[in-house]
Amino acid sequence: MKILFVTSEALPLSKTGGLADVAFSLPKALAEDEVDIRVITPYYGTIANKLVEHADFLGSKTIHMNWRNQYMGVHEIKIGKVIYYLIDNEYYFKRDQLYGYFDDGERFSFFSKAVLEAVDLTHFEPDIIHLNDWHTAIVPYLLKTQYSKDARYAKTKSILTIHNLKYQGVFERGFLEDMFGPESAFHGDGRLVFGSGINFMKAGIRFADKITTVSETYAEEILTPYFGEKLEWDLNYRRHDLTGLTNGIDYDDYNPETDPRIFYNFSLSAPEGKRSNKSKLQALAGLEIDESAPLIAIVSRLVDSKGFDLIERVMPEMFELGVQMIVLGTGDYHYENLFKYYSQRFPTRLRVFVEFNATLAQRIYAGSDLFLMPSRFEPCGLGQLIALRYGSIPIVRETGGLKDTVVPYNRFTGEGTGFTFTNYNAHEMLEQIQDAVALYKDNQEAWFALVKQAMAADHSWKRSAHLYLEMYRELRK
Repeated sequence: MKILFVTSEALPLSKTGGLADVAFSLPKALAEDEVDIRVITPYYGTIANKLVEHADFLGSKTIHMNWRNQYMGVHEIKIGKVIYYLIDNEYYFKRDQLYGYFDDGERFSFFSKAVLEAVDLTHFEPDIIHLNDWHTAIVPYLLKTQYSKDARYAKTKSILTIHNLKYQGVFERGFLEDMFGPESAFHGDGRLVFGSGINFMKAGIRFADKITTVSETYAEEILTPYFGEKLEWDLNYRRHDLTGLTNGIDYDDYNPETDPRIFYNFSLSAPEGKRSNKSKLQALAGLEIDESAPLIAIVSRLVDSKGFDLIERVMPEMFELGVQMIVLGTGDYHYENLFKYYSQRFPTRLRVFVEFNATLAQRIYAGSDLFLMPSRFEPCGLGQLIALRYGSIPIVRETGGLKDTVVPYNRFTGEGTGFTFTNYNAHEMLEQIQDAVALYKDNQEAWFALVKQAMAADHSWKRSAHLYLEMYRELRK
């Protein structure tokens, strides 16, 4: 069985969000089960030279994009057991960032067609093409229109994974014909219509053979108007082909026992280093070195959807509990300034780092006691999974993957792995923070039992990779 995993970003080559982690970890987990899975992604100008200096050049060809012809080169590298194909076109991809350009629709239309034409250079004819998010969601449409009689894809099936339904790739009505020629002209049966334009994500939902999302709960949520982002009708139409498979994390990369980025290594059987990481983190952040003060961490984009409006409403009450807080992230100017203001008001209690810093993020996971993630919606979330792995107890809202991965703490039985609240309400969140702080301060024995339960929870890719493999096999029949 041959799987082609198509993604707009993938570690260690490129990253803006959780998709890059998935695009590295899931193929790696499947390759360990001897699946022939290969990743194809753009050859961005931001990729570090040391990662591609030994890449093999497989050749080039011209891609016909309606009225324009574009160069496509294909390079191959191997990372672990997985082969990566890099689609090269300097006009589209040699830029300072991955996304955010006026011609992103054209860039990823080219990439989508290049994926299907690259087979002539890779000589890898896939049984399954696994697409990810809107950037590649037009591929199932192309397979069933332009490429429907192409012998190279006569038996090829497609899967679309929706990592975040909010981003859809919406363009004007004539865009499809402009990119792919008159033979791909707009079909008037409604399967691409979105308002007065067309929608790449909708095309993927309607034309892919199977659709997955990144958690079981998110798969249920997006069938409703609140979470469906105006595509809930289309998703309900395909609901029997829709499956939620919760993401995992790479347990080799995120391993407190061997992680070189943290101050001290520790493990479930030898957890003493957790306290040493906390004191070093407090010193680094300029906070009072105080073991008795629960240290709350936030590692996130600072945007509304992550629940920062809830935190804003109760910030003074949080500090009245005697907590400390470290915030790492960038985002909305309003929230960046909110945390800066409170860091001046509580200089020994709060430190904000307005930056992206992967090493600091790991030190925060390893040194914090609590991890706050009160998202309004969260398709899966990786932060809470990393926090659990490093013994930082999550406080989360019960939505999407947060609901699926954090088991509410039961103070009577001692079961659970974190603290959760249901409604999007600042004071419900505050009540869970109060309960967590009380447990930390009043019952250290129960607290350390909770930390061990969190660290023992298995959120590796083992289970989900097996479920993906079953889906691939079923599609191949």
